[in-house]
Amino acid sequence: MVRTRFAPSPTGYLHIGGARTALFCWAFAKQLGGTFILRIEDTDQERSTDASVQAILDGMHWLGLDYEGPYYQMQRLDSYRRAAERLVQEGKAYYCYATRDEIDQLREAQRARGEKPRYDGRWRPENALKLGLKIPNNHQPVIRFRNPDSGVVVFNDLVKGAITVANTELDDLVIMRADGIPTYNFGVVIDDIDMQITHVVRGDDHVNNTPRQINIYHALGAVVPEFAHLPMILGADGERLSKRHGAVSVMQYFEDGFLPEALNNYLARLGWSHGDAEKFSLRQMVEWFDLAHVSRSPARFDPEKLHWLNQQYLKETDDDRLADLVAPFMQRIGVDVAIGAPLSQVVSLLKERVQTVEALAEAAVYFYRAVAPHMNDQQLHYTAAVHLPLMALHQTFESLPWERTQIVQAIKSVVAMHQLKFPQIAMPLRVMVSGGTQTPSVDVTLELIGRTQVLERMAQQLEFFPHLAAEH
Repeated sequence: MVRTRFAPSPTGYLHIGGARTALFCWAFAKQLGGTFILRIEDTDQERSTDASVQAILDGMHWLGLDYEGPYYQMQRLDSYRRAAERLVQEGKAYYCYATRDEIDQLREAQRARGEKPRYDGRWRPENALKLGLKIPNNHQPVIRFRNPDSGVVVFNDLVKGAITVANTELDDLVIMRADGIPTYNFGVVIDDIDMQITHVVRGDDHVNNTPRQINIYHALGAVVPEFAHLPMILGADGERLSKRHGAVSVMQYFEDGFLPEALNNYLARLGWSHGDAEKFSLRQMVEWFDLAHVSRSPARFDPEKLHWLNQQYLKETDDDRLADLVAPFMQRIGVDVAIGAPLSQVVSLLKERVQTVEALAEAAVYFYRAVAPHMNDQQLHYTAAVHLPLMALHQTFESLPWERTQIVQAIKSVVAMHQLKFPQIAMPLRVMVSGGTQTPSVDVTLELIGRTQVLERMAQQLEFFPHLAAEH
């Protein structure tokens, strides 16, 4: 049974890179009928926060990635202690009493000689005996793993291919700190053994940790899982992804009005592909996903492509669901959607014109309250030639059955009577009622805004005509 895990550290929010890793782990497990586990690696007590844990959980929930767990490392300290003590008893690990100052001096001397900084194994039992080292009374030891002195570590990365590392390149790493908390490389191995993880899918910044972890698996007599290291994500400019590229919290994309299905779809295409498919659902991704089609090359994050994809999903989103999503954004900008057209009808009219839910909310404002037109639009469209026709139209609207076919017919009648072209009336009318020149069909727009608001806004704007018309 395939078992994968996503194991973020709660020292910050769930960012784009982590979300993609979680998505790939989740899809791989689902595709093979396996289990996906969420594990919170919270052993960095100085930097881990409850707020970060909640941000991770919120992000996973919003993306729709269900999981077993979450499990927390700080609740599993006994497991790490037992495993470390077992390794000590079997001679595969040992207590090291070297102080931080001693380690720093050792590394400085190695650098001065042009050597690679590394622990010299001085507290290996046979070395300590040879050097005559005495156990200090006032210093708590760490536990170091006794790395093999010879041979190589070979593993077949399911993305990168065969990787070989000589054991002489690896020193004896600390596996348990003096305070009884495991280091990263030890904690993840014990967790993955206890949780029966079969496939470790993670970012390629962990490639160098893998040989060390494999040696710990062997020392414990445990089955080594398969490893797959995902290439990093770069910004559109080829630089390492950062906040300026869009590497913000996953929940920031929620705050900015993106749909989770759009973000999932976009993340899936960052380093993985299924033929030429650009747009697909999570269900389709699960059907198609495999690690063989994960690229070995870094992916590039393109915000414009994400916006385009979000727009495609917005167009297809059910109007009632979309109205529920838009409502909080409307409230945020102080718009009361209870007074005005049904929000589901408004979003249906506007959703093909915007790329985010936030932009949809901003575009919908004029359906619920008057928006002051820009002076340039007034000067351009409020001409003497259309002043009287618009006054006549205002009068006609007062008694007109308020339905789009009646509205458009009234506009056409005024246009014909005054020998004008339809846009000559429709454009200033748009400016009057919406505050701008870009709206859906003017008849539908007026119908949804409602007769009372249309008449009030027209009357208010018609007051500008004598002054502005004189300037033309």
